[in-house]
Amino acid sequence: MKLKYPKGFYVDVRIENVFSTQIRYTTRELNECKTREYIAAFIRVFDGKKWFYASTTEIDGIQKEIDSLATLATPNKDIEKNTIVKRMSKAVDAVYSYEKSKVTDISLEKKLEFLEPLHSFVTDSTIKMYVLIYSDTHKVKEFHNSLGACIKQDFQLSGFAIGVEMSEGEKKFSGRFMRTKPHFEELVDFEDELKADLVSFKEFMLQSEPVEAGIYPLVFSPQVTGIFTHEIFGHKSEADAMMGDEATKAEWVIGKTMGMSELNIIDEGTSLNSGFVPYDDEGNKARINYLIKGGKLSGRLHSVTTAADFDDEVTGNARAISYEFEPIVRMTNTYIDNGSKSVDELIAPIKKGFYIKSVSHGSGLSTFTIAPDRAYMIENGKITKPVRISVVTGSVFETLGDIDGIANDLQIQTSIFGGCGKGVQFPCPVSFGGPSIRVSKMTVQ
Repeated sequence: MKLKYPKGFYVDVRIENVFSTQIRYTTRELNECKTREYIAAFIRVFDGKKWFYASTTEIDGIQKEIDSLATLATPNKDIEKNTIVKRMSKAVDAVYSYEKSKVTDISLEKKLEFLEPLHSFVTDSTIKMYVLIYSDTHKVKEFHNSLGACIKQDFQLSGFAIGVEMSEGEKKFSGRFMRTKPHFEELVDFEDELKADLVSFKEFMLQSEPVEAGIYPLVFSPQVTGIFTHEIFGHKSEADAMMGDEATKAEWVIGKTMGMSELNIIDEGTSLNSGFVPYDDEGNKARINYLIKGGKLSGRLHSVTTAADFDDEVTGNARAISYEFEPIVRMTNTYIDNGSKSVDELIAPIKKGFYIKSVSHGSGLSTFTIAPDRAYMIENGKITKPVRISVVTGSVFETLGDIDGIANDLQIQTSIFGGCGKGVQFPCPVSFGGPSIRVSKMTVQ
């Protein structure tokens, strides 16, 4: 694309060509079945003091939008010396990871045929209602700026989910099974796992008992570790949340000891999953960012603006959910790295505690709450009966310090359904994960 950039300004243009499919059944009734395609652009002009934005679905009108925004700004002959502009990308690259197998080439009929057999898995009499969803997306994105950057890349996910509402008498349970892959053809070999989960849901509903509130040692499954890492710690690492907040800045001291030496927390956009971002929406290349390394705080996540404010390097974390929004600091693929223990070694020393297998949600920044949907008693080093826990709570930094065991069973949770919310920008595709971890003490209610 040939664009003319007005002198005295920094300008960038982000173009998105998007295809998506949505199919939804409520029990056996088909509620939604559609594909959507569009191409659109987001344009920014910066004069060294203010940003001026526009978005458009008229691709032929991008030059007009640039010129119009420039009339609102003040020319700056030293714009390229600006600390923000000096950090802007000059990369020229093309990263196409999905060209050989695109969901755009799979017919809607074939996607419906794939879903049809799934109805047979949810026939148990305790399942009173279920929702079956299929979703896919394929994006081709371009980034151009007045410094000469020209980046082209693609992104793709496909997946399905079955959510069930179960009841028997007064007992109830809601559970969900999900599978997401980069390619449609990879959505296979899930049957045994789905059957096992449905059996687990029913057993938990019928057999779980309430717990006595108190302070206990806990073991998190990889899924729970991932939610803790993303929701409870990851958002604290996003530098835009620290700007202007001296208390948070004082708390986030690089080099500060946060936990055991085996604790490493990483954010990186280089893996083919829902957090895959080879270049962010300011044209900066993904890299491996250690937020905690060897138990010590070692970094923050940045856009170009926050990197300039902190005098740090950019990290490749400026992201927008679509052409309608400006890029802000967002996580990509955030996880605790593997440790050295087995899961059995984490559980063995615990006389009385709990294994948290899955959660419905987690939230909080300084003090956090995690709501389990499946948990199990640990007694004398063994996982025993299912138990109902309303919430587990703690202080973020204290809990990181109380992690005293990290297993070697790292798993990354990736999903096309939902995503990360921040401000009005939801959902942003992310992935998260980790190995099983042991926390020496947490409050259980």
